[in-house]
Amino acid sequence: MASTPPVAGAAGSTTSVQSRVVTSGSGRRWLAVLRIATGFIFLWAFLDKTFGLHYSTGAPVEGGTPSVAWIDGGTPSQGFMKFAAVGPFADFFGSIASTFTDWLFMAALLGIGIGLMAGVALRITAVAGTILMLCMWAAEWPPLEGSSNPVVDYHVIYALVMIVCAVLYAGDTWGLGRWWGSLVGRQHWLR
Repeated sequence: MASTPPVAGAAGSTTSVQSRVVTSGSGRRWLAVLRIATGFIFLWAFLDKTFGLHYSTGAPVEGGTPSVAWIDGGTPSQGFMKFAAVGPFADFFGSIASTFTDWLFMAALLGIGIGLMAGVALRITAVAGTILMLCMWAAEWPPLEGSSNPVVDYHVIYALVMIVCAVLYAGDTWGLGRWWGSLVGRQHWLR
């Protein structure tokens, strides 16, 4: 579909709305479900790593390993960057692993999760999320033999989902996207 004409919004501003881009109500609702589910993936990762909910963070073993939750002194990005990164970029990722990367990683997970679930700032969310997914993809490249696909894995799919949600204004349905669009007005890059 070519360029979508803007629709008048609050206070004379112009904003594009999803109903003009995706004309099927069913399509808009399924995009909203995709946006919310993807946002929950990022928000859950933040919560699990922060509070040690014993999924990807693992449970502490009685009399053994302590909690790896961020609030208990765990390092959500450093272990991966120092020990799980493989291939030609392993040394690079290991060298930048720090408390700063922990904070940056956790802020990205939280911001991406909230942005997607609320349906606001989806363009910024898509850019930040794509950069995060690209870095995580590069840290695990080349994939281990026996991987399902050496080029397109879940990191790439998540990035594509975020881009599609931003381009198709998926935050307008079951989200705060229209309100956010009227708030940011002509600053379309904030949409």
